[in-house]
Amino acid sequence: MLIVAGTIRVPPENIEALRPHMAAMADASRAELGCLDYSYGEDVAEPGLIRVFERWRDQAALDAHFAMPHLVAWRAVWPRFGVSDRRLFAYEVGSERPT
Repeated sequence: MLIVAGTIRVPPENIEALRPHMAAMADASRAELGCLDYSYGEDVAEPGLIRVFERWRDQAALDAHFAMPHLVAWRAVWPRFGVSDRRLFAYEVGSERPT
């Protein structure tokens, strides 16, 4: 399993206008084969900081995600809403257990 986690930044005044685009991206990604989880959350302590969390079955599923039309559409709206400072990292997970 792979976890993709990190942040993007959006001017706080643009969050509401960007929200439908984030929802569309998340919905389309969750429908992909191999997507186990996909979410965005605004940091409550830092307005405009969006936390990204994704879980993918394997690298092949993540590679397929990168080629999806909804990912291209999502990235195309970034300039209009001031999305910047993308810091996402992939982590390979060996096992999973409850805490």
